[in-house]
Amino acid sequence: MKIISAKYIFANNEFLENSAILFNNKILEIDSLENLTKKYPNITPKIYNNNYVIYPGFINMHTHLEFSANQSMLKLGDFMEWLYSVFEYRDKLVNNLNQNILENAINQMLYSGVTTFGAISSFGADMQICKNTPLRVIYFNEVIGSVASMVDALFKDFKIRLEESAKLKSHNFYPAIAIHSPYSVHPILLKEVLKIAKEKNLLVSAHFLESSYEREWLENSSGEFKKLFEKFFNTSKPVNSIKEFLNAFKDIKTLFTHATQATKDEINIINNNNSSIIHCPISNRLLNCGKLDINSVNNLLLGTDGLSSNYSLSILNELKSALFMHTNIPTKELAFNLIKSVTTNASKATNLKIGEIKKDYFADFTILKLPNDFNNNKDSIALNSIIFNNKASYVYINGEQII
Repeated sequence: MKIISAKYIFANNEFLENSAILFNNKILEIDSLENLTKKYPNITPKIYNNNYVIYPGFINMHTHLEFSANQSMLKLGDFMEWLYSVFEYRDKLVNNLNQNILENAINQMLYSGVTTFGAISSFGADMQICKNTPLRVIYFNEVIGSVASMVDALFKDFKIRLEESAKLKSHNFYPAIAIHSPYSVHPILLKEVLKIAKEKNLLVSAHFLESSYEREWLENSSGEFKKLFEKFFNTSKPVNSIKEFLNAFKDIKTLFTHATQATKDEINIINNNNSSIIHCPISNRLLNCGKLDINSVNNLLLGTDGLSSNYSLSILNELKSALFMHTNIPTKELAFNLIKSVTTNASKATNLKIGEIKKDYFADFTILKLPNDFNNNKDSIALNSIIFNNKASYVYINGEQII
């Protein structure tokens, strides 16, 4: 067993002072340092002085490791230009993928304080490295395909990948399901995959209304998406409506990603279904997709998206970007809610024992440093944590110090 202490500990959505944590691979007790050292005199505590904050390990709920070989091959600045470049270079990016690239991508997350991440996997190319990393991984096997004649083959491929990931399930690897988007998954395929999700009680993720082009296509069967679907898929009508797509997830706890073009009514449907929305501010800006109305979201999560549409996988960069993007929200309030989006909100969304410093939860911690002249004002801790840290000072996973 070990004891760690710091000036502040973020637990129960508040900052505790003069407290300490007793843990092995899981959290055993939270009490004052004095009480724990009296109770366990043979344990020498590790004390992080000088304005350190112990947070639950940060959670990056959405990334695409399989596209980590991208630097500037894919075109940024406009969603449709980017999407056409994905069609053009997808195979090359996957073929260029190697272990070093994947390890570097994972380390970008780790050194920013991420202890758990959601990996959206289209091909299974990142499965083994996700299994072997010390970080916890929610491994979303993605299904994609809107052509009716391909449904059986796509469903078969999906089930093979899901079964392979299920064999690897452990305390740090959790098989899950991803639906690509309403414009790219045939309703029969959607129905069959969500049936499996219900039967196996698997967490589900789905891209949803990322761009105005998507909304125009789904509502009016027009615009740039129509040109793309006519060119590549010989079709001029979407396979789902927005309403039909949302209704398919009724009573299925789902993580909807982006939703920058969602209406308040659509966000309320997600809220009322006990689902969450993952905000990816840098990716949304780089693809010119608009801005999520985070005030309308009941359970906000944060993700970096992949290196296909981001310049790094640092969750600290993402927190900073979100802080400066949403200028309509008071700064300290926003900072506090963003910290929740990578900790307690993610815990609620996944039902895993992560994201909270709480008895019986995994001993995953991210330790950040506040400025030496910090004025001890508790309502500024979250803000100072975000703006004054470019990397985590220390990270623990499963009770072991990793950095």
